Amino acid sequence: MFGVVKMERVRLFVVAASILVVCVVRSVGGEELADTLSACDFPAIYNFGDSNSDTGGISAAFYPMASPCGETFFHRPAGRGCDGRLMIDFIAKHLGLPYLSPYLDSLESNFRHGANFATGGATIIRYNESWFQNGVSPFSLDIQIAQYQQLKSRTTSLYNRAKKQPHRFPRVDDFSRALYTFDIGQNDVAAGIRKMSDEQFHAQIPDIVNQLATAIRNLYDQGARTFWIHNTGPIGCLAVTLHYLHNPSPDYVDRRGCVKFQNDMARQFNRALKQKVFQLRKELPLAAITHVNVFAAKYKLLSNAKKHGFLDKTKICCGYHEDNNHVYCGNKGIINGTQVYAGSCEDPSLYISWDGVHYTEAANHWIANQLISGSFSDPPLPITNSCHRLQPL
Repeated sequence: MFGVVKMERVRLFVVAASILVVCVVRSVGGEELADTLSACDFPAIYNFGDSNSDTGGISAAFYPMASPCGETFFHRPAGRGCDGRLMIDFIAKHLGLPYLSPYLDSLESNFRHGANFATGGATIIRYNESWFQNGVSPFSLDIQIAQYQQLKSRTTSLYNRAKKQPHRFPRVDDFSRALYTFDIGQNDVAAGIRKMSDEQFHAQIPDIVNQLATAIRNLYDQGARTFWIHNTGPIGCLAVTLHYLHNPSPDYVDRRGCVKFQNDMARQFNRALKQKVFQLRKELPLAAITHVNVFAAKYKLLSNAKKHGFLDKTKICCGYHEDNNHVYCGNKGIINGTQVYAGSCEDPSLYISWDGVHYTEAANHWIANQLISGSFSDPPLPITNSCHRLQPL
């Protein structure tokens, strides 16, 4: 009888403690809660994504990135579709880690503190298209995961055979302590816009988010524990679209002047992604999974560009965009019989859009600061505390 009473007291204590934890999380904001948690001290980052976080993968696989890309920070083309750094670069810097080497780059790569598997044009699911046809990368998410598996397997083999530690490869123990970041899905939404009806795209969304979930489960089974997952941005606000939008009907654009149906498709994907993240939290008991609302952060900037020190969101820094003629950033074209070079603007820091599709370093920096702080995260923790598993409220 005493044993039963004692066990009941233990049970009540556990329940009370659980309620207390929930109350504390509810009553304490992200920054205050972060003060009570230890910093995660990530030794490495492994990133999976598309051109929003590609630090040179597609450039290494196909044609090298050309000037004026890279001019602001690197002062040369650096494999990024940007005048300088991307959000993933600012995330790495904030965590005290070097910029990520692209896995596909055979020269000067150093994977000691992680690797970048992202490539421009990458998608979550495979499409029967090519880079040369529609700019779709052959390195879809499943291929990126396979590349990670190869890196991990070969690294483990090297450590087992080496007499001294290979300094350009990660420590075997670091794989489980690393941060795993995802910034992919925009090109899946773009494919839906380009070739599907709204109903067709809506029907495909479960396949897309399930493929992403499969990738996360795969990494989890290999020991990954901390996941930082971006949703997709407001594709209907891309400057390359808005630049040629003349006198649209009121029902075609939203109150900020962005293409409504395109953003609605992005929101459909984002809702399904968030639901899948919640499901994965229940399914993977040792994982800390942060859902990051990139859409909201970017939309905040695009909606109030001047307030944050930028020109209007329709302005494009690099490229030729006049009288419905378009020459892509860094290329040459013939306009009215004259060769035109599509160079960059005088001051990229004033622009949100670099080339009509991708963001400038200044915009990436602004957005990254919003995300790093945890202001757009669920749970609402800074990235430095994202290894702590907290249930959302």
